[in-house]
Amino acid sequence: MNDIWNIEALGLQHGRTAIVTGANIGLGFETAKVLAGKGFEVILAARNRKKAEEALHKIIHEFPESKPAFIPLDLSRLSSVREFANEVSGKYAKLDLLINNAGIMVPPYTITEYGFESQFGTNYLGHFLLTGMLLPLMKNVAGSRVVSVSSIAHKNGDIYFNDLQFAKSYNKIKAYSQSKLACLMFSYELHRRLEKSGYPTVSVAAHPGVSSTNLGQNMSPVLRYFFPRIGQTAKAGALPLLRAALDNTVKGGEYYGPDGFLEMKGNPVKVGSSKISKDKEKAARLWEVSEKLVNFSFRI
Repeated sequence: MNDIWNIEALGLQHGRTAIVTGANIGLGFETAKVLAGKGFEVILAARNRKKAEEALHKIIHEFPESKPAFIPLDLSRLSSVREFANEVSGKYAKLDLLINNAGIMVPPYTITEYGFESQFGTNYLGHFLLTGMLLPLMKNVAGSRVVSVSSIAHKNGDIYFNDLQFAKSYNKIKAYSQSKLACLMFSYELHRRLEKSGYPTVSVAAHPGVSSTNLGQNMSPVLRYFFPRIGQTAKAGALPLLRAALDNTVKGGEYYGPDGFLEMKGNPVKVGSSKISKDKEKAARLWEVSEKLVNFSFRI
């Protein structure tokens, strides 16, 4: 294959700041570790303080000159998102990279304190608000990027405007697919709005294929058995995220994932997405609904 991206060839990135959500474990940890090794000042955004502090120690042990930081973030709670964004804005003058990675997958039906179905609220709406609040830190930063993490599952999804929160009938797989489709549609719509406004910030998306992480803890025992055997490691799964974040040839509105069979594993390359994900009218409607749900209007 001609399109082989080699992260080892990437130079150091000293002076740049990155936020990775869900950076205490799995894909987020592997992504944050690579960024720290490349010289980024990495902010680990996570809910579990103990695991986040363990992640910090691991990163510092491997890269003694790195200076990762931990700021608590619970994406299921909008108040936590606002507290996190306000703390970051108070401590940092700029932000070069935001990787919206954290998520949950096929849990039993639960709603957040704001009445959102947990996957839609955590995977999508929390990141929607977070991005909107942090964009001012990226406004004047050349080369700044927002990377939204989607999933192969988006291809089976739709946006169910008549029952976004699955209050009528809960299907955990459909709800997960909706949340990851929403993340991808948000990435595309954000790109269109940033480009129209002249922002230097680029919005791109990525998915990790089938990666062996704790994300599958709510799956059936059979699927938990097969996932690691048909997919790839979290380290390999992080590569599409890293390429979307760091490759200088990446353009706004693109989507990256593995190049293997059904995009389950392989080298990180630009990939396609579902017809629904490219529906501009549906994306604009989702954006409008999302602003109302989180009570925040983007200033682009």
